[in-house]
Amino acid sequence: MNHDVLQILGALTVLAGYVAAQLGWTTPRSLGYLIANTLGAGVLAWLAWTSQDWGFLLLEGVWSAVSAFALIAVLRTRRTPNPTPS
Repeated sequence: MNHDVLQILGALTVLAGYVAAQLGWTTPRSLGYLIANTLGAGVLAWLAWTSQDWGFLLLEGVWSAVSAFALIAVLRTRRTPNPTPS
């Protein structure tokens, strides 16, 4: 796939999550938002790496990593059963 097309798809993925959160359709802790940010920023970070665009790699790499850590945290809390009150 063309490098430019991948850039646009990655950016649209990140922006879709952001717009959805701003319009109240989702929250920044929702799975959809976090997956969109992790994948979109990950694609952009990979493209930055391959083109040696270090500033863009820093931005998108950190964006993707933070989103991935938040996604893992959300998934862990969803998997942990809630204790029943006694």
